Amino acid sequence: MIDKATIDRIYSAADIVEVVGDFVSLRKKGVNYQACCPFHNEKTPSFVVSPTKGLFKCFGCGKGGNAVTFVMEHEGMGYVEALKYVAKKYGIEVAERELTEEESRRNDDRESMMVLNSWSAEWFKSALHDSPEGRSVGMTYFRHRGFTDAIIERFQLGFCPSGGDRFTQAALAAGYKEEFLTGTGLSIKRESGGWYDRFSERVMFPIHSMSGRVMAFGGRTLRTDKNVAKYLNSPESEVYSKKQTLYGIFFAKKAIAQQHNAILVEGYTDVISMHQAGVENVVASSGTSLTTEQIKLLRRFTENITVIYDGDSAGINASLRGIDMILREGLNVRIVLLPDGEDPDSFARAHNATELQEFIRANEEDFINFKSRLLMRDARGDVIKRAGVVGEMVASIAEIPDAIRRAMYITECARTMEIDEGLLISEVAKKRLSGVASDDEGREFIRRQQAAVRAESAARTFARTGPTSSAGASGGRGGVAAGSNIEELEKELVKYLIKYGHEEFDFRDGRTTTPLNVAETIIGELQTNGLTLRNPRYRALFDTYLTLYGELGKGVEVPAHNFITHPDSEVCNAAVDLLTADDNYTPSKLWKRHDFSVASERERLSEALPRAVILYKSKVIEELSAELRARLRDSEKSGSDSGAGLSEEEAANILRRITALDRERNNIAKRLSRLIL
Repeated sequence: MIDKATIDRIYSAADIVEVVGDFVSLRKKGVNYQACCPFHNEKTPSFVVSPTKGLFKCFGCGKGGNAVTFVMEHEGMGYVEALKYVAKKYGIEVAERELTEEESRRNDDRESMMVLNSWSAEWFKSALHDSPEGRSVGMTYFRHRGFTDAIIERFQLGFCPSGGDRFTQAALAAGYKEEFLTGTGLSIKRESGGWYDRFSERVMFPIHSMSGRVMAFGGRTLRTDKNVAKYLNSPESEVYSKKQTLYGIFFAKKAIAQQHNAILVEGYTDVISMHQAGVENVVASSGTSLTTEQIKLLRRFTENITVIYDGDSAGINASLRGIDMILREGLNVRIVLLPDGEDPDSFARAHNATELQEFIRANEEDFINFKSRLLMRDARGDVIKRAGVVGEMVASIAEIPDAIRRAMYITECARTMEIDEGLLISEVAKKRLSGVASDDEGREFIRRQQAAVRAESAARTFARTGPTSSAGASGGRGGVAAGSNIEELEKELVKYLIKYGHEEFDFRDGRTTTPLNVAETIIGELQTNGLTLRNPRYRALFDTYLTLYGELGKGVEVPAHNFITHPDSEVCNAAVDLLTADDNYTPSKLWKRHDFSVASERERLSEALPRAVILYKSKVIEELSAELRARLRDSEKSGSDSGAGLSEEEAANILRRITALDRERNNIAKRLSRLIL
């Protein structure tokens, strides 16, 4: 058996494009990748891989799943064997054995720490909004930053009040264990006894995982004491690794994939202010130097990174190391330098989304121009310093793994630095060969580099591509029909839940329109009547959503990752089917020719969702009523034959239940008729 922590690491590391790409030749199309399906014969590609959702789906044969289930299906492996295959690809050690009690406890501990973090985020949020100190100190700071109520709510910002151990005492009173409070670093035990809150008197920035769960915190002091650290982060723990985390990735990943670009900034407020201004494809390295793991995390969503530096940042030279790391991972990097005195936070507060995007487009530079211009400021007229700059440029170009891109940058660098291109070719080759022992290999490498440079003229046609749109019209099909059976209706409800649960729709009842949340409506309607989904796959998806909904709260999207990595392959496949149900639909040419408006699935929510909920309740109640009536008839028949029927009290209870169900069914019929009218 593989422990849960290892399984989580495997799924977190697995890039579905890389895994599937080992077996299938994928071609990029918009935000997704396409190929002819490896599971059935076809001439027109209908096999789609979505890096943002982490799934594959064939719209021809219907197969779908995640990276692990693809390996299972393609290679005929079992679940554990496929997990081990993917783990090996990403260098993750897997010990195949029974879990010890300690390992089982550790898995439980990780989950307990995540639950504690979720509770803590709510506590800090309540302290910000409901305590006098939170409102006068914490909220004043956020208002000074220009943060709106909506952005404060979205990022779950909070406040840890003064008093030394007020948070810790509240957590202990709520039943959370000391070991988890210290394990997450939220509380620190004094040697002399007692506790103190790590984040006392700080405004709080929850740090979310890729799936949206709170795994750590950043806290900013509002004191002016220079001996107090301005920012303080949660320590490394079982649930938080700073080098593998990007602040804001949960909120930015969809926009990054859609815009084919990630904007990298430095701090929490930089991210939040840019999101508030309307630029959402932005993340921060959480107060740490950029790491390889963070770059690989971004590479799952885009090949293009734009780094924004403060206008008067004294640390730009030191940050150039991060550019080389991005190049080493095969990504394209461009740099934007803000005006003097500005940082992304202040600049975003002074501009709207259009102005921000236009400024970035107008001022972004490739790393050759930026780095040479920056380094040459101190080297003009000094031959030795100029040679050093050339060496720096060579070191960066040597990091690029793709030969054609290296050749293009060598040509550009030679032009910019006014230096012989052949010399640069040799120096780059030497740099890349620093670990190669054989001179023959070195000479062969240089020959390949020179051949790549000769091919550079052809490579010039390889223009830098911007965002492309692959979005076609979708939808157009009606929702569930009155004749749908219970399983079809359950499928429809779970689809709405996992795709749109965080969104709102306008519920129209006669002339009254009320905005309602999708998840709140579905969950509330089912729980009101104590209804449980009957299909085990849909029930498992519903239960998974319900658990995360309780942690994340209303209006927060539950990422698809939580459903498509379900350990039950049938549940996983059901999730893929639901998540991609509307992806491959385009209106017919007849509809386009006559310019008919085709509503998307999302646009149909206002009508389709209430209808599906009411029809489902109607069908279930009708079936329950029929079962009770049949039980009453059978009892009367068996009672008359043998005298062993239901007692009068039992029969009366059944009649009361039938009456209540009939009354509810009549109410539902009235609601449904109003919807239809």
